[in-house]
Amino acid sequence: MSTYDDIVAKKSLSPLPRTDGTANGTAVDRVVSGGTGDAVLIVNTGTITDGSHAITVQESADGSTGWADVAAANIQGSLPTVVAANDDTVFEVGFRPTQRYLRAVATSTGSTTGGVFGCVFILGRSRVSPISHA
Repeated sequence: MSTYDDIVAKKSLSPLPRTDGTANGTAVDRVVSGGTGDAVLIVNTGTITDGSHAITVQESADGSTGWADVAAANIQGSLPTVVAANDDTVFEVGFRPTQRYLRAVATSTGSTTGGVFGCVFILGRSRVSPISHA
């Protein structure tokens, strides 16, 4: 077995230019291969010209309502706030979510041209191995 058999990547926020406002990522269903226990958020930046872009992660039981921030006790590492000094940077943050669905949320302030970044979840610790990449 290889790492490919143990994890799967799911996009939440497409890599796009972001300016002031809030962008809610698409819901990521953790029920892959019978369910996954852990998640890692990857934030990948391009050019960040200005502003402050705070990244949070929310969870929901049904993927459409009741979104709430993942509890601090269930986060490994620190959620990033992306600024101009973070051009071409990759951030990693671990999660032990308690709900089925996850999404990344970016809140941007103080930006004129903003910055380009995207968010992907890596799901792992599945109940069935190898994990499904469908």
